[in-house]
Amino acid sequence: MFDMEILFDNDDVVVVNKPAGITAHADGVNDEETVVDWFLSVHPNAKGVGDDRIGNDGKDLERSGVVHRLDKATSGVMILAKTQLAFEHLKTQFQDRIVKKEYRAFVYGRMHEKWGTIERPIGRSSKDFRLRSAQRGAKGTIRDAVTDWELIGQGDYKDEPFAYLKLKPKTGRMHQLRVHLKAIDRPIVGDELYAGKRLETSSNLDLNRLALHAHILELILPNGEDQRFVAPIPEVFDIAADSLHTSDDD
Repeated sequence: MFDMEILFDNDDVVVVNKPAGITAHADGVNDEETVVDWFLSVHPNAKGVGDDRIGNDGKDLERSGVVHRLDKATSGVMILAKTQLAFEHLKTQFQDRIVKKEYRAFVYGRMHEKWGTIERPIGRSSKDFRLRSAQRGAKGTIRDAVTDWELIGQGDYKDEPFAYLKLKPKTGRMHQLRVHLKAIDRPIVGDELYAGKRLETSSNLDLNRLALHAHILELILPNGEDQRFVAPIPEVFDIAADSLHTSDDD
């Protein structure tokens, strides 16, 4: 079993810093270890907590404790519920958009403003049903999606421009940040699903992972406490930020 950094733990929830490359829960296809496997190895009494989901194979997916998910390639703060009451309490906050989330990401190219908002509805990609799209031609159910962004810094690395962003999703659509940034032609560095040919032609800041990290999660715990959980910025992100060569015009 892989190691998991615990950021907070009480009778209701456990908050972890999920490593990049670890799947949040079973998908009914792969047999790899998941965050839920780790969670149940530590808190076996939480088995069955949450909503029932059926996989493509017709069997129940093991999603015990999962209130929200992070993509496999994304690292950062994730909260799991130990009881059904805690799950329902947290689920309502996510559904009502009370939860505040902040991510960090590197993108290809430069930003022309200091901050902004991407407000583009998301549906399924017309080219690949497994992917999402916030561009013209998206199919299926189209859902509203809003992402605020703020420029932390930008510059060149190996004669290629990159920007370092703070991202605050106001909605929680699947792949929202990755899809929104692709839609404005600033895909996230290292994104194997949405970066296209840039993966092959770019230095990718010499990162060997998706440059997306869930940094902060703010919500109200079942005991009524307002809490702000912070997953430290990965060291490789700090190194990448320091490596960007900036000019007086930036």
